[in-house]
Amino acid sequence: MEYRLLGRSGLKVSTITMGTMTIGGEGKFAQVGSVGLDEARRYVDLCLDAGVNLIDTANIYSAGASEEIIGEVLGGKRKNGVLIATKARFSMGPGPNDGGLSRHHLISECEASLKRLKTDVIDLYQVHQWDGQTPLEETIAALDTLVNQGKVRYIGCSNYSGWHIMKALGISASEHRHRFVSQQIHYTLEAREAEYELIPIAIDQGLGVLVWSPLAGGLLSGKHRRGQTPDGTRQLAGWNEPPIRDEERLWKIVDMLVAIAGERGVSPAQVALAWTIGRKGVTSVIIGGRKEEQFRDNLAAASLKLTDEERELLDAVSLPPVIYPYWHQLWTAKDRLGEADLSLLGPHV
Repeated sequence: MEYRLLGRSGLKVSTITMGTMTIGGEGKFAQVGSVGLDEARRYVDLCLDAGVNLIDTANIYSAGASEEIIGEVLGGKRKNGVLIATKARFSMGPGPNDGGLSRHHLISECEASLKRLKTDVIDLYQVHQWDGQTPLEETIAALDTLVNQGKVRYIGCSNYSGWHIMKALGISASEHRHRFVSQQIHYTLEAREAEYELIPIAIDQGLGVLVWSPLAGGLLSGKHRRGQTPDGTRQLAGWNEPPIRDEERLWKIVDMLVAIAGERGVSPAQVALAWTIGRKGVTSVIIGGRKEEQFRDNLAAASLKLTDEERELLDAVSLPPVIYPYWHQLWTAKDRLGEADLSLLGPHV
Protein backbone atom coordinates (compact mmCIF):
# COMPACT_ATOMS: atom_id res chain seq x y z
CA MET A 1 0.00 0.00 0.00
CA GLU A 2 1.30 3.44 -0.92
CA TYR A 3 0.78 6.43 1.41
CA ARG A 4 0.46 10.01 0.19
CA LEU A 5 0.42 13.35 1.96
CA LEU A 6 -3.08 14.77 2.34
CA GLY A 7 -2.75 18.14 0.66
CA ARG A 8 -0.36 20.57 2.34
CA SER A 9 -0.68 18.74 5.65
CA GLY A 10 1.86 16.31 7.05
CA LEU A 11 -0.79 13.59 7.33
CA LYS A 12 -0.16 10.50 5.21
CA VAL A 13 -3.13 8.46 4.00
CA SER A 14 -3.34 5.22 2.06
CA THR A 15 -4.16 5.39 -1.65
CA ILE A 16 -7.26 3.35 -0.86
CA THR A 17 -9.75 4.52 1.76
CA MET A 18 -12.52 2.37 3.24
CA GLY A 19 -15.96 3.84 2.58
CA THR A 20 -18.89 3.05 4.88
CA MET A 21 -22.05 4.19 3.12
CA THR A 22 -23.22 0.56 2.90
CA ILE A 23 -22.89 0.05 6.64
CA GLY A 24 -26.17 0.21 8.54
CA GLY A 25 -28.45 0.28 5.51
CA GLU A 26 -31.19 2.46 6.95
CA GLY A 27 -32.99 5.64 5.95
CA LYS A 28 -31.62 7.64 3.01
CA PHE A 29 -29.06 5.00 2.00
CA ALA A 30 -31.10 1.84 2.51
CA GLN A 31 -30.81 1.03 -1.21
CA VAL A 32 -27.02 1.01 -1.11
CA GLY A 33 -26.64 -1.89 1.29
CA SER A 34 -27.29 -3.22 4.75
CA VAL A 35 -23.97 -4.26 6.30
CA GLY A 36 -24.29 -5.15 9.97
CA LEU A 37 -21.81 -5.17 12.83
CA ASP A 38 -20.29 -8.61 12.25
CA GLU A 39 -19.80 -8.03 8.52
CA ALA A 40 -18.42 -4.54 9.12
CA ARG A 41 -15.91 -5.99 11.58
CA ARG A 42 -14.62 -8.41 8.93
CA TYR A 43 -14.42 -5.71 6.26
CA VAL A 44 -12.58 -3.28 8.53
CA ASP A 45 -10.05 -5.97 9.49
CA LEU A 46 -9.61 -6.86 5.82
CA CYS A 47 -8.89 -3.25 4.89
CA LEU A 48 -6.55 -2.64 7.81
CA ASP A 49 -4.61 -5.84 7.06
CA ALA A 50 -4.14 -4.58 3.48
CA GLY A 51 -2.63 -1.32 4.75
CA VAL A 52 -5.65 1.00 4.58
CA ASN A 53 -5.31 3.64 7.29
CA LEU A 54 -8.31 5.91 6.56
CA ILE A 55 -12.00 5.10 7.09
CA ASP A 56 -14.52 7.57 5.67
CA THR A 57 -18.07 7.92 6.94
CA ALA A 58 -20.74 10.61 7.48
CA ASN A 59 -23.37 11.42 10.06
CA ILE A 60 -26.12 11.03 7.46
CA TYR A 61 -25.13 7.48 6.48
CA SER A 62 -27.98 5.35 7.83
CA ALA A 63 -28.97 8.22 10.13
CA GLY A 64 -25.87 7.79 12.29
CA ALA A 65 -25.86 3.97 12.31
CA SER A 66 -22.76 3.83 10.10
CA GLU A 67 -20.78 5.93 12.58
CA GLU A 68 -22.08 3.88 15.51
CA ILE A 69 -21.01 0.59 13.93
CA ILE A 70 -17.59 1.95 12.96
CA GLY A 71 -17.13 3.22 16.52
CA GLU A 72 -18.03 -0.20 17.89
CA VAL A 73 -15.73 -2.01 15.45
CA LEU A 74 -12.68 0.17 15.95
CA GLY A 75 -12.68 0.37 19.72
CA GLY A 76 -9.04 0.00 20.76
CA LYS A 77 -7.79 -0.18 17.17
CA ARG A 78 -7.52 3.61 17.06
CA LYS A 79 -4.14 3.25 18.72
CA ASN A 80 -2.88 1.43 15.64
CA GLY A 81 -2.89 4.59 13.58
CA VAL A 82 -6.36 4.25 12.04
CA LEU A 83 -7.69 7.59 10.83
CA ILE A 84 -11.37 8.51 10.83
CA ALA A 85 -13.01 10.96 8.44
CA THR A 86 -16.63 11.98 8.71
CA LYS A 87 -18.94 14.69 7.38
CA ALA A 88 -21.84 16.97 8.29
CA ARG A 89 -24.30 19.14 6.36
CA PHE A 90 -27.51 17.22 5.67
CA SER A 91 -30.53 17.30 7.93
CA MET A 92 -30.39 14.95 10.91
CA GLY A 93 -33.83 15.80 12.28
CA PRO A 94 -37.10 17.67 11.67
CA GLY A 95 -36.05 20.95 13.30
CA PRO A 96 -35.13 24.14 11.39
CA ASN A 97 -31.55 23.99 12.72
CA ASP A 98 -31.02 20.26 12.23
CA GLY A 99 -29.17 20.73 8.95
CA GLY A 100 -26.82 23.10 7.14
CA LEU A 101 -23.38 24.47 7.95
CA SER A 102 -24.23 26.94 10.69
CA ARG A 103 -22.05 27.17 13.81
CA HIS A 104 -24.95 25.65 15.77
CA HIS A 105 -25.33 22.61 13.52
CA LEU A 106 -21.64 21.92 12.84
CA ILE A 107 -20.57 21.99 16.46
CA SER A 108 -23.54 19.96 17.73
CA GLU A 109 -23.14 17.37 14.96
CA CYS A 110 -19.40 17.10 15.54
CA GLU A 111 -20.06 16.31 19.19
CA ALA A 112 -22.74 13.78 18.20
CA SER A 113 -20.34 12.10 15.73
CA LEU A 114 -17.64 11.90 18.39
CA LYS A 115 -20.03 10.02 20.67
CA ARG A 116 -21.19 7.64 17.95
CA LEU A 117 -17.62 6.97 16.83
CA LYS A 118 -16.50 6.43 20.45
CA THR A 119 -13.51 8.70 19.99
CA ASP A 120 -12.14 11.96 21.36
CA VAL A 121 -11.07 13.38 18.01
CA ILE A 122 -12.04 13.22 14.35
CA ASP A 123 -9.00 13.20 12.07
CA LEU A 124 -10.70 14.76 9.05
CA TYR A 125 -13.99 16.64 9.42
CA GLN A 126 -15.61 17.49 6.09
CA VAL A 127 -18.47 19.78 5.15
CA HIS A 128 -20.61 17.46 3.05
CA GLN A 129 -22.01 19.96 0.56
CA TRP A 130 -22.36 23.68 -0.06
CA ASP A 131 -24.79 25.62 2.13
CA GLY A 132 -25.98 28.72 0.30
CA GLN A 133 -27.83 30.13 3.32
CA THR A 134 -25.09 30.19 5.97
CA PRO A 135 -22.35 32.81 5.50
CA LEU A 136 -19.16 30.98 4.64
CA GLU A 137 -17.32 33.05 7.24
CA GLU A 138 -19.51 31.44 9.92
CA THR A 139 -18.83 27.93 8.64
CA ILE A 140 -15.05 28.46 8.47
CA ALA A 141 -15.04 30.01 11.94
CA ALA A 142 -16.97 27.05 13.38
CA LEU A 143 -14.54 24.57 11.83
CA ASP A 144 -11.64 26.62 13.15
CA THR A 145 -13.16 26.45 16.64
CA LEU A 146 -13.44 22.65 16.46
CA VAL A 147 -9.77 22.35 15.46
CA ASN A 148 -8.66 24.72 18.21
CA GLN A 149 -10.71 22.76 20.76
CA GLY A 150 -8.94 19.56 19.75
CA LYS A 151 -12.12 17.84 18.57
CA VAL A 152 -10.97 17.86 14.95
CA ARG A 153 -7.45 17.60 13.53
CA TYR A 154 -7.98 18.57 9.88
CA ILE A 155 -10.87 19.99 7.86
CA GLY A 156 -11.99 19.40 4.29
CA CYS A 157 -14.90 19.88 1.92
CA SER A 158 -16.97 17.51 -0.17
CA ASN A 159 -18.88 18.21 -3.39
CA TYR A 160 -17.85 21.86 -3.60
CA SER A 161 -17.50 23.65 -6.91
CA GLY A 162 -14.32 25.47 -7.86
CA TRP A 163 -15.49 28.91 -6.77
CA HIS A 164 -16.83 27.52 -3.48
CA ILE A 165 -13.39 26.12 -2.67
CA MET A 166 -11.50 29.26 -3.64
CA LYS A 167 -13.85 31.46 -1.62
CA ALA A 168 -13.39 29.23 1.44
CA LEU A 169 -9.60 29.22 1.09
CA GLY A 170 -9.64 32.99 0.68
CA ILE A 171 -11.60 33.45 3.89
CA SER A 172 -9.28 31.11 5.78
CA ALA A 173 -6.27 33.08 4.58
CA SER A 174 -7.68 36.56 5.23
CA GLU A 175 -8.99 35.65 8.69
CA HIS A 176 -5.96 33.48 9.63
CA ARG A 177 -8.06 30.38 10.23
CA HIS A 178 -7.41 26.72 9.53
CA ARG A 179 -7.88 25.90 5.85
CA PHE A 180 -9.22 22.89 4.01
CA VAL A 181 -6.57 20.23 3.44
CA SER A 182 -8.70 18.15 1.09
CA GLN A 183 -11.73 17.95 -1.13
CA GLN A 184 -13.84 14.85 -1.71
CA ILE A 185 -15.11 14.63 -5.27
CA HIS A 186 -16.54 12.29 -7.88
CA TYR A 187 -13.88 11.49 -10.48
CA THR A 188 -13.82 8.39 -12.68
CA LEU A 189 -13.08 7.28 -16.21
CA GLU A 190 -16.75 7.91 -16.94
CA ALA A 191 -16.90 11.27 -15.14
CA ARG A 192 -13.80 13.38 -15.79
CA GLU A 193 -15.38 16.83 -15.40
CA ALA A 194 -13.22 17.39 -12.32
CA GLU A 195 -10.32 17.95 -14.70
CA TYR A 196 -11.82 21.26 -15.81
CA GLU A 197 -11.39 23.03 -12.45
CA LEU A 198 -11.37 20.83 -9.34
CA ILE A 199 -8.19 18.87 -10.07
CA PRO A 200 -6.23 21.97 -11.21
CA ILE A 201 -7.39 23.80 -8.06
CA ALA A 202 -6.25 20.86 -5.91
CA ILE A 203 -2.81 20.89 -7.54
CA ASP A 204 -2.43 24.66 -7.37
CA GLN A 205 -3.81 25.15 -3.85
CA GLY A 206 -2.31 22.05 -2.28
CA LEU A 207 -5.51 20.14 -1.55
CA GLY A 208 -5.68 16.39 -1.21
CA VAL A 209 -8.26 14.67 -3.40
CA LEU A 210 -10.42 11.84 -2.04
CA VAL A 211 -12.52 10.21 -4.75
CA TRP A 212 -15.97 8.89 -3.86
CA SER A 213 -17.67 6.16 -5.88
CA PRO A 214 -14.58 5.57 -8.06
CA LEU A 215 -16.39 2.69 -9.83
CA ALA A 216 -19.43 4.86 -10.65
CA GLY A 217 -21.71 2.92 -8.34
CA GLY A 218 -20.41 -0.37 -9.75
CA LEU A 219 -20.91 0.52 -13.41
CA LEU A 220 -17.15 0.31 -14.04
CA SER A 221 -16.75 -3.02 -12.25
CA GLY A 222 -17.22 -5.03 -15.45
CA LYS A 223 -20.36 -6.70 -14.11
CA HIS A 224 -22.54 -4.28 -16.06
CA ARG A 225 -22.56 -4.67 -19.83
CA ARG A 226 -24.82 -3.47 -22.61
CA GLY A 227 -28.37 -4.52 -21.78
CA GLN A 228 -27.31 -6.34 -18.61
CA THR A 229 -27.81 -5.26 -15.00
CA PRO A 230 -26.96 -7.92 -12.41
CA ASP A 231 -29.45 -8.70 -9.65
CA GLY A 232 -28.81 -6.98 -6.35
CA THR A 233 -27.04 -3.93 -7.82
CA ARG A 234 -27.74 -0.30 -7.06
CA GLN A 235 -28.96 0.39 -10.57
CA LEU A 236 -31.55 -2.39 -10.38
CA ALA A 237 -32.75 -0.91 -7.08
CA GLY A 238 -33.29 2.45 -8.73
CA TRP A 239 -30.12 4.10 -7.42
CA ASN A 240 -29.03 6.62 -10.07
CA GLU A 241 -26.04 8.29 -8.44
CA PRO A 242 -23.81 9.18 -10.16
CA PRO A 243 -25.90 9.97 -13.26
CA ILE A 244 -24.86 8.68 -16.68
CA ARG A 245 -25.39 11.23 -19.45
CA ASP A 246 -23.83 9.33 -22.38
CA GLU A 247 -24.62 5.63 -22.17
CA GLU A 248 -22.78 4.67 -25.36
CA ARG A 249 -19.60 6.31 -24.08
CA LEU A 250 -20.00 4.38 -20.82
CA TRP A 251 -20.14 1.03 -22.62
CA LYS A 252 -17.08 1.89 -24.72
CA ILE A 253 -15.18 2.58 -21.51
CA VAL A 254 -16.41 -0.68 -20.00
CA ASP A 255 -15.38 -2.59 -23.13
CA MET A 256 -11.86 -1.17 -22.86
CA LEU A 257 -11.66 -1.99 -19.15
CA VAL A 258 -12.73 -5.57 -19.84
CA ALA A 259 -10.18 -5.92 -22.66
CA ILE A 260 -7.25 -4.60 -20.60
CA ALA A 261 -8.31 -6.63 -17.57
CA GLY A 262 -8.42 -9.79 -19.67
CA GLU A 263 -4.90 -9.24 -20.93
CA ARG A 264 -3.54 -8.52 -17.43
CA GLY A 265 -5.46 -11.29 -15.66
CA VAL A 266 -7.15 -8.89 -13.25
CA SER A 267 -10.68 -7.55 -12.82
CA PRO A 268 -12.04 -4.53 -14.74
CA ALA A 269 -12.69 -2.88 -11.35
CA GLN A 270 -8.99 -3.08 -10.51
CA VAL A 271 -8.08 -1.46 -13.82
CA ALA A 272 -10.57 1.37 -13.28
CA LEU A 273 -9.31 2.00 -9.75
CA ALA A 274 -5.66 1.85 -10.80
CA TRP A 275 -6.36 4.46 -13.49
CA THR A 276 -7.87 6.83 -10.94
CA ILE A 277 -5.17 6.25 -8.31
CA GLY A 278 -2.55 7.12 -10.91
CA ARG A 279 -4.12 10.40 -11.98
CA LYS A 280 -2.37 13.67 -11.22
CA GLY A 281 -3.65 15.23 -8.00
CA VAL A 282 -5.49 12.19 -6.64
CA THR A 283 -4.61 11.19 -3.07
CA SER A 284 -6.92 8.25 -2.38
CA VAL A 285 -9.96 6.45 -3.77
CA ILE A 286 -12.81 5.41 -1.47
CA ILE A 287 -14.00 1.84 -1.90
CA GLY A 288 -17.05 0.18 -0.37
CA GLY A 289 -19.31 -2.77 -0.84
CA ARG A 290 -21.69 -5.30 0.61
CA LYS A 291 -19.59 -8.41 0.05
CA GLU A 292 -16.15 -9.51 1.16
CA GLU A 293 -15.09 -10.38 -2.38
CA GLN A 294 -15.77 -6.80 -3.46
CA PHE A 295 -13.35 -5.46 -0.85
CA ARG A 296 -10.72 -8.10 -1.63
CA ASP A 297 -10.87 -7.36 -5.34
CA ASN A 298 -10.80 -3.58 -4.93
CA LEU A 299 -7.92 -3.67 -2.45
CA ALA A 300 -5.79 -5.50 -5.01
CA ALA A 301 -5.87 -2.38 -7.18
CA ALA A 302 -3.36 -0.74 -4.83
CA SER A 303 -0.57 -2.85 -6.34
CA LEU A 304 -1.67 -2.70 -9.99
CA LYS A 305 0.42 -0.39 -12.17
CA LEU A 306 -0.93 0.34 -15.62
CA THR A 307 1.43 0.75 -18.56
CA ASP A 308 1.63 4.01 -20.51
CA GLU A 309 -0.05 2.30 -23.44
CA GLU A 310 -2.94 1.07 -21.28
CA ARG A 311 -3.41 4.54 -19.87
CA GLU A 312 -3.43 6.06 -23.33
CA LEU A 313 -6.13 3.64 -24.46
CA LEU A 314 -8.28 4.43 -21.42
CA ASP A 315 -7.68 8.16 -21.76
CA ALA A 316 -8.70 8.14 -25.41
CA VAL A 317 -11.96 6.27 -24.92
CA SER A 318 -12.96 8.39 -21.90
CA LEU A 319 -12.17 11.93 -23.01
CA PRO A 320 -14.81 14.24 -21.55
CA PRO A 321 -16.86 16.49 -23.82
CA VAL A 322 -15.33 19.84 -24.72
CA ILE A 323 -17.40 22.47 -22.93
CA TYR A 324 -14.76 25.07 -22.13
CA PRO A 325 -13.53 27.78 -24.53
CA TYR A 326 -10.39 27.60 -26.61
CA TRP A 327 -8.09 29.24 -24.05
CA HIS A 328 -8.90 26.56 -21.51
CA GLN A 329 -8.52 23.72 -24.00
CA LEU A 330 -5.11 24.96 -25.02
CA TRP A 331 -3.13 23.81 -22.01
CA THR A 332 -5.21 20.71 -21.29
CA ALA A 333 -5.16 19.44 -24.87
CA LYS A 334 -2.30 17.04 -24.24
CA ASP A 335 -3.84 14.24 -22.23
CA ARG A 336 -6.02 16.30 -19.90
CA LEU A 337 -3.41 16.85 -17.15
CA GLY A 338 -1.53 13.64 -17.84
CA GLU A 339 1.25 15.14 -19.97
CA ALA A 340 0.18 18.79 -20.08
CA ASP A 341 2.52 21.60 -19.09
CA LEU A 342 1.40 21.77 -15.47
CA SER A 343 3.84 24.61 -14.74
CA LEU A 344 1.02 26.87 -15.91
CA LEU A 345 -0.83 25.95 -12.72
CA GLY A 346 1.71 27.57 -10.42
CA PRO A 347 4.63 26.77 -8.11
CA HIS A 348 2.98 23.92 -6.19
CA VAL A 349 2.85 21.49 -9.12
